[in-house]
Amino acid sequence: MTMTIKVYEVNREGTVRVVRPEAEVTPLKTVDQSSAFPACECDKCKGKKS
Repeated sequence: MTMTIKVYEVNREGTVRVVRPEAEVTPLKTVDQSSAFPACECDKCKGKKS
């Protein structure tokens, strides 16, 4: 399964600039945890029942 990705940036005035044109990419099977955001601290993500 492939996905399509296009990287762009928008400045304060709303001007859009394409940083990387549209390309097909294949998602990774596993994620490198070292580059992930810190773990969420909410009860749902921690596995606690409400």
